[in-house]
Amino acid sequence: MHTLNLGILAHVDAGKTSLTERLLHTAGAIDAMGSVDDGSTQTDSLALERRRGITIKSAVVSFTLGTTTVNLIDTPGHPDFIAEVERVLGVLDGAVLVVSSVEGVQAQTRVLLRTLRRLRIPTLLFVNKTDRPGARYGPLLTSITERLSPDIVAMGSAWDLGTRSATSTPFTGADPGFTGALADLLTRHDDELLSAYVDDPAGLTHARLLGALAEQTARCRVHPVFFGSAATGAGIDALVDGITGLLPAATGDPEAPARGTVFKVDRTANGERTAYVRMVRGTVHAREVVRFRGPDGQEGEGRISAVSVFENGREVPAPAVRAGRIGRLKGPAGIRIGDSVGADRAEAGRRHFAPPTLETVVVPRRPEDRGALHVALGRLAEQDPLIAVRRDELRGEMSLSLYGEVQKEVIRTTLAEEFGVDVIFRGTTTICRERPTGTGEAAEFIDTDPNPFLATVGLRVDPAPYGSGVEFRRAVELGSMPPALMRAVEETVRATLGQGMHGWQVTDCVVTQTHSGYSSVSSTAGDFRGLTPLVLMDALRRAGTQVYEPMHRFRLEVPADAFGALVPVLARLRAEPGPPEAHGALCTVEGEIPAARVHELQRLLPGATRGEGVLESAFAGDRPVTTGPVPDRPRTDHDPLHRKDYLLRTVRRVAE
Repeated sequence: MHTLNLGILAHVDAGKTSLTERLLHTAGAIDAMGSVDDGSTQTDSLALERRRGITIKSAVVSFTLGTTTVNLIDTPGHPDFIAEVERVLGVLDGAVLVVSSVEGVQAQTRVLLRTLRRLRIPTLLFVNKTDRPGARYGPLLTSITERLSPDIVAMGSAWDLGTRSATSTPFTGADPGFTGALADLLTRHDDELLSAYVDDPAGLTHARLLGALAEQTARCRVHPVFFGSAATGAGIDALVDGITGLLPAATGDPEAPARGTVFKVDRTANGERTAYVRMVRGTVHAREVVRFRGPDGQEGEGRISAVSVFENGREVPAPAVRAGRIGRLKGPAGIRIGDSVGADRAEAGRRHFAPPTLETVVVPRRPEDRGALHVALGRLAEQDPLIAVRRDELRGEMSLSLYGEVQKEVIRTTLAEEFGVDVIFRGTTTICRERPTGTGEAAEFIDTDPNPFLATVGLRVDPAPYGSGVEFRRAVELGSMPPALMRAVEETVRATLGQGMHGWQVTDCVVTQTHSGYSSVSSTAGDFRGLTPLVLMDALRRAGTQVYEPMHRFRLEVPADAFGALVPVLARLRAEPGPPEAHGALCTVEGEIPAARVHELQRLLPGATRGEGVLESAFAGDRPVTTGPVPDRPRTDHDPLHRKDYLLRTVRRVAE
């Protein structure tokens, strides 16, 4: 028996949850299909998911197809919940990307396939909803080739599109058009196959082509395309054959030292923390004490009170979870999303999708709920670390990082229904970043004015390559201070860089500790935690910082005669469009626009294009703010930029 960890991904409303239900039904794991509209699906288990008819949290369900056990992970399709998709990608052996045959290739579809290809995750395409009015075959294949990837091949034909009797017929070796298309596609990526085809076209048999198709699919070089309908079951048998025959099974030695990846964390009804883990190798047993390590180097350990795995549509208790499988571990209190379970340290987290670009202040309607809100947000941050709860110590407020308005409303409802806390959100701002522009150095010494702390700290800040994050180094001997004091400096540096000269998180820099000193009788970690922000911000002030704002890459499709009216709108929004390309009565234009202006462009587009404009946008990195005032964010710490006020707050707090 083989195991395949399979992700189902799509733009929202393409039908991936319905496809999950159909696969479960086909495999015999459920007797009757659930409905997204009725809120009766297996994977949308949250009450909020059932009411809204969208997937919010990833869910795992298992079934058997022949000799293959499939652990299927249903992921959200709405862009506001892309973080859920990101956490799943690292545990997949393969994926099915669902495309609606009516709406076609959508913005999120393009983002997802680009990411799957970059990560080399083998991917099949399933064109769903062939039974819906407006369903397309040939034109949609052309659109997929032009907008997703030219490395595709249709695995069957579709008939009676747009009706409940729509069917899909798989191609066979008797279809010369299919054989020719397959040979043309596969020989592009295989010189040996190309030579064999040139020498003897007849010798390139259908069986050999199918073997090469499986090999190239497994290497993410090509993407077979299947047509069908999750609602009627048309084309599902061919898709099942593709899943079991074209996607690679999980590998891993169950006897090797344990190594697994945590991709989801939640709690049981009694509050016990649980972790969903994909075992890469080795085995984790119930009642075993396991170590876990995060990409940031933080380590911990905990006892596994119970293990469950996924079988035939259900979660069942098990004595252990072995290599290649997905299991749910109950008990370890400090385990986090992204941690490695077992022998090895997790790799530094490299982002697959955009980070959140919005921030909002959340406050309870009833002041007496402030403590309950803090606890509730901490629980939500366990499940989604990217909401990044930021506490304002000066104003007693908390801020959240978000992807969009839908996510905000989901959080509001969750806080009310699960935690009994009614909240309001006060404003939404765009999240910027700061990066050092030069090198700066500062130091303060023990028993030397104006330093009131029993500590010596010297720090140097240097710029680092874009995307490298923050690195902390030491140019002092490890034995020059006790480890606890060394650790206090590093932890405080990382925390302080959450707010730079303009209040934004500082990234892409190297901070080096250049001086250290302490009193063996009187110095405490509190002295180093109090002094480090002053020294670091002094060094950062000397280095200088540049504020960067998030940008979106946009693609507009508008009537050609409306483009002229759209140009001043784009200019006013600080967009930078490229030259338009005419396609008959339509034209397309691509460019970049500040993320803060995307929603305004969406609002103005219908009026500027007679309601015919179509906008796609996706995060494209950030760039320096060079026009207008530099955006500042109010500080939420004790403000080490202003020494007198900082010492009034900090020394008093330390003395307490």
